[in-house]
Amino acid sequence: MKRNLLLKSALALAIASPLMASAESQLTTGGGSAVARLDLQVVIPGVIYLGVGSGTDQIATGGNVDNITFDYSNNADQVGITNIPAADISNSMATAGSTLPVRVFSNIGQVVITAGNAANLVSGTDTIPFTEMSVVSDNPNLAAPGFSGGTSQPLLAGRVTNQTANWTYSYRNSTAPAAGVYTGTVTYTASLL
Repeated sequence: MKRNLLLKSALALAIASPLMASAESQLTTGGGSAVARLDLQVVIPGVIYLGVGSGTDQIATGGNVDNITFDYSNNADQVGITNIPAADISNSMATAGSTLPVRVFSNIGQVVITAGNAANLVSGTDTIPFTEMSVVSDNPNLAAPGFSGGTSQPLLAGRVTNQTANWTYSYRNSTAPAAGVYTGTVTYTASLL
């Protein structure tokens, strides 16, 4: 009896399975038309992306922290003379100069970019104030925030921000610091407003 019931249940399930998994369909006889629908979905996650330097054209995570060097080794007599540029300006992207590409992308609302850094660039116990550094953007829709807490709001279209720019960094050279290699890091943070 149990075996017979088990066999009938398995047969009923086997017959019903194709009906449970079948796509929508319609059979029309004698002419006319048949209709079947299909639902489509596209899933777009909400993201915030900020890239400064190499690799900003592709949205990715990680990468290297780029470096810009203002080197006065070849014009040391110009150290401390306001607005005299270094003889050699290089960056770690293997291109000359102090300009880096920047991209910000968000599809979930207005973004604000904030710059954070220590008060000084440091070489041992010697310092150069971060106020000696500046940055400008070639795109007013993606302005570069000033150092030490400066902010920028990239242009928003609807709920999407997708801006690129080139930010150019400079060193004012208005102080005469002691010899050394001075380093400092600025951290840019993109967040929802």
